[in-house]
Amino acid sequence: MPTASQLRDLMPFAITLGIELEQPSPERAAGSLPWAPERCTAGGVMHGGAILSLADTLGAICAFMNLPPGAGTTTIETKSNFFRAVRGGSVKGIARPLHVGRTIIVVQTELSDDDGRAVAQTTQTQAVLAGPG
Repeated sequence: MPTASQLRDLMPFAITLGIELEQPSPERAAGSLPWAPERCTAGGVMHGGAILSLADTLGAICAFMNLPPGAGTTTIETKSNFFRAVRGGSVKGIARPLHVGRTIIVVQTELSDDDGRAVAQTTQTQAVLAGPG
């Protein structure tokens, strides 16, 4: 099973954004994104795209952890709801599989602030891509 560090190294955009990962398992992928001015929109609010990037990263890792040997994955659909602005601290996310099938994996990611308040929720569908063969 790959380590969080090995998985993060496969995702240069996650490194660029500053996403931090915990050790994932097939049941759970977790991580966080600290607030920083360069991740904000007007008024010092963390940009929705940065928050969605955390959700997409965690969803992809969760799907990856549930793939059959040799298969790959790609996001084919994402649906997000935003509940509150983030003006400091960090956004924490936990992704869990809702459905693991032969051709698709559906993952739900809950995002919260440092006080545990809901920031956003994302449901993501990942295609299972057959490996070379």
